Amino acid sequence: MPEGDTLFRTARTLDRALAGQTITTFESVLPKLERVNVDAGIVGRQVEQVEAQGKWLLMRLSNDLILLTHMLMSGSWHIYRPGESWKRPRAQMRIVLGTKAILAVAFNVPVAEFHTPETLRRRKSFRQLGPSVLAPEFDAPRILANLRANPTKEIGAALLEQSLLAGVGNIFKSEVCFGSGVNPFRRIETLSIAELSKLVQTARTFLAANVLESSTNRLATRDSLRNSTGRSGANERLWVYARRGRPCHRCGSSIDAGKQGPGARITFWCPSCQPLSPAEV
Repeated sequence: MPEGDTLFRTARTLDRALAGQTITTFESVLPKLERVNVDAGIVGRQVEQVEAQGKWLLMRLSNDLILLTHMLMSGSWHIYRPGESWKRPRAQMRIVLGTKAILAVAFNVPVAEFHTPETLRRRKSFRQLGPSVLAPEFDAPRILANLRANPTKEIGAALLEQSLLAGVGNIFKSEVCFGSGVNPFRRIETLSIAELSKLVQTARTFLAANVLESSTNRLATRDSLRNSTGRSGANERLWVYARRGRPCHRCGSSIDAGKQGPGARITFWCPSCQPLSPAEV
Protein backbone atom coordinates (compact mmCIF):
# COMPACT_ATOMS: atom_id res chain seq x y z
CA MET A 1 0.00 0.00 0.00
CA PRO A 2 1.43 3.44 -0.86
CA GLU A 3 2.40 5.31 2.29
CA GLY A 4 1.78 8.92 3.21
CA ASP A 5 4.93 10.22 1.54
CA THR A 6 3.95 8.63 -1.79
CA LEU A 7 0.47 10.13 -1.59
CA PHE A 8 1.92 13.53 -0.70
CA ARG A 9 4.22 13.48 -3.73
CA THR A 10 1.39 12.22 -5.95
CA ALA A 11 -0.90 15.04 -4.82
CA ARG A 12 1.83 17.63 -5.25
CA THR A 13 2.62 16.43 -8.77
CA LEU A 14 -1.04 16.31 -9.79
CA ASP A 15 -1.71 19.72 -8.27
CA ARG A 16 1.14 21.32 -10.16
CA ALA A 17 0.03 19.70 -13.40
CA LEU A 18 -3.72 20.29 -13.13
CA ALA A 19 -4.59 23.10 -10.71
CA GLY A 20 -6.24 26.02 -12.46
CA GLN A 21 -6.79 24.01 -15.63
CA THR A 22 -10.13 23.27 -17.28
CA ILE A 23 -11.09 19.62 -17.68
CA THR A 24 -11.50 18.73 -21.34
CA THR A 25 -11.71 14.94 -21.02
CA PHE A 26 -13.23 12.61 -18.47
CA GLU A 27 -13.65 8.85 -18.70
CA SER A 28 -14.12 6.09 -16.15
CA VAL A 29 -14.89 2.38 -16.14
CA LEU A 30 -16.54 2.84 -12.75
CA PRO A 31 -20.30 3.17 -13.19
CA LYS A 32 -20.88 5.49 -10.23
CA LEU A 33 -18.30 7.97 -11.50
CA GLU A 34 -19.71 7.85 -15.02
CA ARG A 35 -23.21 8.46 -13.63
CA VAL A 36 -22.01 11.67 -11.95
CA ASN A 37 -20.31 12.65 -15.19
CA VAL A 38 -23.57 12.18 -17.10
CA ASP A 39 -25.77 13.85 -14.50
CA ALA A 40 -23.54 16.69 -13.29
CA GLY A 41 -20.90 17.08 -16.00
CA ILE A 42 -17.19 16.85 -15.26
CA VAL A 43 -15.90 18.30 -18.53
CA GLY A 44 -15.79 22.08 -18.28
CA ARG A 45 -15.07 22.21 -14.58
CA GLN A 46 -11.77 23.48 -13.28
CA VAL A 47 -9.35 21.57 -11.09
CA GLU A 48 -8.97 23.84 -8.09
CA GLN A 49 -6.61 21.80 -5.90
CA VAL A 50 -5.22 18.31 -5.40
CA GLU A 51 -4.20 17.38 -1.87
CA ALA A 52 -3.41 14.33 0.24
CA GLN A 53 -4.88 13.64 3.65
CA GLY A 54 -3.15 10.60 5.10
CA LYS A 55 -3.47 7.92 2.42
CA TRP A 56 -6.47 9.57 0.73
CA LEU A 57 -6.18 11.76 -2.36
CA LEU A 58 -8.65 14.62 -2.86
CA MET A 59 -9.07 16.31 -6.23
CA ARG A 60 -11.19 19.40 -5.65
CA LEU A 61 -13.13 20.55 -8.71
CA SER A 62 -15.13 23.72 -9.24
CA ASN A 63 -18.74 23.93 -8.08
CA ASP A 64 -18.07 21.95 -4.90
CA LEU A 65 -17.28 18.55 -6.37
CA ILE A 66 -14.50 16.39 -4.94
CA LEU A 67 -12.99 13.25 -6.46
CA LEU A 68 -11.83 11.06 -3.55
CA THR A 69 -9.50 8.13 -4.25
CA HIS A 70 -7.60 5.60 -2.15
CA MET A 71 -4.84 3.46 -3.62
CA LEU A 72 -5.02 0.50 -1.19
CA MET A 73 -2.45 -2.08 -2.33
CA SER A 74 -2.36 -1.68 -6.10
CA GLY A 75 -3.57 1.74 -7.21
CA SER A 76 -1.56 4.61 -8.65
CA TRP A 77 -2.01 7.87 -10.52
CA HIS A 78 0.11 8.67 -13.58
CA ILE A 79 0.33 11.84 -15.64
CA TYR A 80 1.17 12.01 -19.33
CA ARG A 81 1.69 14.58 -22.03
CA PRO A 82 -0.73 14.47 -24.98
CA GLY A 83 0.14 11.53 -27.23
CA GLU A 84 2.56 9.99 -24.72
CA SER A 85 2.32 6.21 -24.32
CA TRP A 86 0.93 4.88 -21.05
CA LYS A 87 3.16 2.77 -18.85
CA ARG A 88 0.27 0.52 -17.82
CA PRO A 89 -2.18 -1.39 -20.06
CA ARG A 90 -5.51 0.26 -20.75
CA ALA A 91 -7.26 -2.67 -19.05
CA GLN A 92 -5.92 -1.34 -15.74
CA MET A 93 -7.32 2.15 -16.32
CA ARG A 94 -10.04 3.26 -13.92
CA ILE A 95 -10.18 7.04 -14.46
CA VAL A 96 -8.93 9.41 -17.14
CA LEU A 97 -9.09 13.13 -16.43
CA GLY A 98 -7.47 15.43 -18.95
CA THR A 99 -6.79 19.06 -19.74
CA LYS A 100 -5.28 20.53 -22.90
CA ALA A 101 -1.79 19.97 -21.52
CA ILE A 102 -1.98 16.92 -19.24
CA LEU A 103 -3.72 13.56 -19.01
CA ALA A 104 -4.07 12.17 -15.47
CA VAL A 105 -4.79 8.43 -15.40
CA ALA A 106 -5.71 6.36 -12.34
CA PHE A 107 -4.71 2.70 -12.68
CA ASN A 108 -6.16 -0.09 -10.52
CA VAL A 109 -7.63 2.42 -8.06
CA PRO A 110 -10.06 0.34 -5.96
CA VAL A 111 -11.77 3.25 -4.17
CA ALA A 112 -12.96 6.24 -6.19
CA GLU A 113 -15.96 8.40 -5.31
CA PHE A 114 -17.38 11.81 -6.10
CA HIS A 115 -18.41 13.85 -3.07
CA THR A 116 -19.69 17.23 -2.12
CA PRO A 117 -18.10 18.80 0.98
CA GLU A 118 -21.13 17.69 2.98
CA THR A 119 -21.13 14.04 1.85
CA LEU A 120 -17.37 13.87 2.41
CA ARG A 121 -17.82 15.01 6.01
CA ARG A 122 -20.27 12.15 6.50
CA ARG A 123 -18.01 9.45 5.03
CA LYS A 124 -17.08 7.41 8.10
CA SER A 125 -13.56 6.18 7.31
CA PHE A 126 -12.53 9.60 6.04
CA ARG A 127 -14.18 11.48 8.91
CA GLN A 128 -12.36 9.30 11.42
CA LEU A 129 -8.87 10.04 10.06
CA GLY A 130 -6.37 11.05 12.69
CA PRO A 131 -4.02 14.01 12.23
CA SER A 132 -1.82 13.67 9.16
CA VAL A 133 1.87 13.19 9.87
CA LEU A 134 2.61 15.45 6.89
CA ALA A 135 0.04 18.17 7.61
CA PRO A 136 1.47 21.70 7.42
CA GLU A 137 0.15 22.29 10.93
CA PHE A 138 1.49 19.15 12.58
CA ASP A 139 -0.71 18.25 15.55
CA ALA A 140 1.76 16.23 17.61
CA PRO A 141 -0.14 16.67 20.92
CA ARG A 142 -3.30 15.20 19.44
CA ILE A 143 -1.43 12.23 17.96
CA LEU A 144 0.24 11.66 21.32
CA ALA A 145 -3.15 11.77 23.05
CA ASN A 146 -4.63 9.33 20.52
CA LEU A 147 -1.84 6.85 21.16
CA ARG A 148 -2.08 7.15 24.94
CA ALA A 149 -5.82 6.49 24.72
CA ASN A 150 -4.97 2.98 23.45
CA PRO A 151 -2.65 1.67 26.19
CA THR A 152 -2.90 -2.05 25.43
CA LYS A 153 -2.08 -1.79 21.72
CA GLU A 154 1.40 -2.69 20.50
CA ILE A 155 3.05 0.46 19.20
CA GLY A 156 3.94 -1.07 15.82
CA ALA A 157 0.31 -1.95 15.16
CA ALA A 158 -0.91 1.38 16.52
CA LEU A 159 1.26 3.34 14.10
CA LEU A 160 -0.71 1.77 11.23
CA GLU A 161 -4.10 2.83 12.59
CA GLN A 162 -5.11 5.78 10.43
CA SER A 163 -7.64 6.91 13.01
CA LEU A 164 -4.77 7.59 15.43
CA LEU A 165 -2.33 9.19 12.99
CA ALA A 166 -2.64 9.29 9.22
CA GLY A 167 0.09 8.50 6.73
CA VAL A 168 2.35 5.86 8.29
CA GLY A 169 2.40 2.53 6.45
CA ASN A 170 4.13 -0.79 6.96
CA ILE A 171 7.57 0.37 5.82
CA PHE A 172 7.70 3.46 7.99
CA LYS A 173 6.15 1.59 10.93
CA SER A 174 9.33 -0.48 11.26
CA GLU A 175 11.65 2.39 10.37
CA VAL A 176 10.09 4.79 12.88
CA CYS A 177 10.32 2.27 15.70
CA PHE A 178 13.97 1.62 14.91
CA GLY A 179 14.74 5.33 14.63
CA SER A 180 13.17 5.83 18.04
CA GLY A 181 14.96 2.88 19.67
CA VAL A 182 11.62 1.28 20.56
CA ASN A 183 10.70 -2.35 20.07
CA PRO A 184 7.55 -2.43 17.88
CA PHE A 185 5.92 -5.10 20.06
CA ARG A 186 5.92 -2.98 23.22
CA ARG A 187 2.47 -2.03 24.48
CA ILE A 188 1.80 1.70 24.53
CA GLU A 189 1.25 1.60 28.30
CA THR A 190 4.91 0.57 28.76
CA LEU A 191 6.20 3.61 26.87
CA SER A 192 7.12 6.85 28.59
CA ILE A 193 5.87 10.21 27.37
CA ALA A 194 9.38 10.91 26.12
CA GLU A 195 9.45 7.67 24.12
CA LEU A 196 6.02 8.31 22.61
CA SER A 197 6.95 11.89 21.76
CA LYS A 198 10.10 10.67 20.04
CA LEU A 199 8.08 8.15 18.00
CA VAL A 200 5.66 10.85 16.86
CA GLN A 201 8.43 13.27 15.93
CA THR A 202 10.44 10.56 14.17
CA ALA A 203 7.40 9.67 12.08
CA ARG A 204 7.13 13.30 11.04
CA THR A 205 10.86 13.58 10.34
CA PHE A 206 11.13 10.38 8.29
CA LEU A 207 8.09 11.05 6.12
CA ALA A 208 8.95 14.71 5.63
CA ALA A 209 12.45 13.77 4.46
CA ASN A 210 10.86 11.71 1.70
CA VAL A 211 8.74 14.50 0.24
CA LEU A 212 11.52 17.01 -0.31
CA GLU A 213 11.51 18.82 -3.62
CA SER A 214 13.01 16.77 -6.46
CA SER A 215 16.10 18.09 -8.21
CA THR A 216 14.49 17.29 -11.56
CA ASN A 217 11.33 18.33 -13.36
CA ARG A 218 10.24 14.78 -14.14
CA LEU A 219 6.51 14.19 -14.00
CA ALA A 220 6.58 11.31 -11.54
CA THR A 221 4.10 10.14 -8.93
CA ARG A 222 5.88 7.11 -7.50
CA ASP A 223 9.34 6.83 -5.96
CA SER A 224 10.96 3.53 -5.05
CA LEU A 225 13.99 5.23 -3.47
CA ARG A 226 12.44 5.69 -0.03
CA ASN A 227 15.11 6.62 2.51
CA SER A 228 15.25 6.75 6.29
CA THR A 229 19.00 6.42 6.91
CA GLY A 230 20.27 9.33 4.85
CA ARG A 231 22.57 6.93 3.00
CA SER A 232 22.56 6.54 -0.78
CA GLY A 233 23.62 2.93 -1.28
CA ALA A 234 20.99 0.63 -2.75
CA ASN A 235 21.09 -1.64 0.30
CA GLU A 236 21.57 1.11 2.87
CA ARG A 237 18.54 3.38 2.42
CA LEU A 238 16.41 1.65 5.08
CA TRP A 239 17.36 0.70 8.63
CA VAL A 240 15.42 -2.54 9.07
CA TYR A 241 12.51 -2.97 6.64
CA ALA A 242 12.84 -6.07 4.41
CA ARG A 243 16.30 -6.76 5.89
CA ARG A 244 15.57 -9.91 7.89
CA GLY A 245 18.77 -11.84 8.57
CA ARG A 246 20.99 -8.97 7.43
CA PRO A 247 23.32 -7.08 9.78
CA CYS A 248 21.99 -3.99 11.49
CA HIS A 249 23.54 -0.85 10.02
CA ARG A 250 24.11 0.44 13.54
CA CYS A 251 25.29 -2.52 15.66
CA GLY A 252 25.79 -5.45 13.28
CA SER A 253 23.21 -7.74 14.91
CA SER A 254 20.93 -9.78 12.67
CA ILE A 255 17.64 -8.05 11.85
CA ASP A 256 14.58 -10.00 12.95
CA ALA A 257 11.03 -10.04 11.59
CA GLY A 258 7.61 -11.26 12.64
CA LYS A 259 3.91 -10.86 11.98
CA GLN A 260 2.03 -8.25 13.96
CA GLY A 261 -1.45 -6.87 14.41
CA PRO A 262 -4.88 -7.86 13.09
CA GLY A 263 -3.66 -7.94 9.51
CA ALA A 264 -0.54 -9.96 10.40
CA ARG A 265 1.66 -7.38 8.70
CA ILE A 266 5.39 -8.13 8.76
CA THR A 267 7.38 -6.03 11.20
CA PHE A 268 11.17 -5.72 11.21
CA TRP A 269 13.44 -4.73 14.12
CA CYS A 270 16.91 -5.08 15.57
CA PRO A 271 16.88 -7.18 18.78
CA SER A 272 19.98 -5.38 20.09
CA CYS A 273 19.02 -1.79 19.29
CA GLN A 274 15.34 -2.35 20.19
CA PRO A 275 15.36 -4.76 23.16
CA LEU A 276 12.13 -6.07 24.68
CA SER A 277 11.99 -7.02 28.34
CA PRO A 278 9.45 -9.56 29.67
CA ALA A 279 7.67 -6.78 31.57
CA GLU A 280 7.11 -4.88 28.33
CA VAL A 281 5.42 -7.71 26.41
